[in-house]
Amino acid sequence: MPSSTLLTPRSAASRFKIIVWVLLGLTTLFVFITSELLLITDYPMYHAYRLQVIADRHLLIPHTVAGTLALLIGPINFSSRIRERYLKLHRVLGKIYLISVFIGAATGVALASGRPGFPGTSMQATAWVVCTTAAFITARNRHIVQHRQWMARSYAVTFTFVSSRVLNLWPRYWSHLGDSLSAVGVIAFTLVSLLIVDIGLNWRELTTRRA
Repeated sequence: MPSSTLLTPRSAASRFKIIVWVLLGLTTLFVFITSELLLITDYPMYHAYRLQVIADRHLLIPHTVAGTLALLIGPINFSSRIRERYLKLHRVLGKIYLISVFIGAATGVALASGRPGFPGTSMQATAWVVCTTAAFITARNRHIVQHRQWMARSYAVTFTFVSSRVLNLWPRYWSHLGDSLSAVGVIAFTLVSLLIVDIGLNWRELTTRRA
């Protein structure tokens, strides 16, 4: 077999990362079109939710801006090439990410306060803050491997704001899933996302045996 067709472990990992980021990007685009744009057009199925969004805009706007910043900064700071060439930028974006998470978590809890979805949002926000704080502390203490692991967990929680909306266009999911079950859904998406990341982080240990 020609050497050009062989993939080194590093190149295979790079290709896998590209595939993952492309899939995450396509998922984000799908959710943006089917959830956020339909809110602007007053899509009938989202009418009640649209009214709620308008009433809560003083909290929703900073929540959305903070969440969007965290969502966009993640792929940039996970890039090994950018991190190696522009370490100062990596650190500045990391601080912006940290602030965005705290703002997004606080406003998310405030939005859910007094509503049936409060337990799910609180759990999601707590996981988000804990993982991000752990990532910040491990970076400050120069435990870089652990920092990257905690950032992966933090971004997994960040992405639940997208993944939990994938099924919104399915009428049965939207109309029959009550607020209480919706809170359970948020918790489930968060736990599953963290579980997937941890399996990925420990994949080699799970699939190979030490000599």
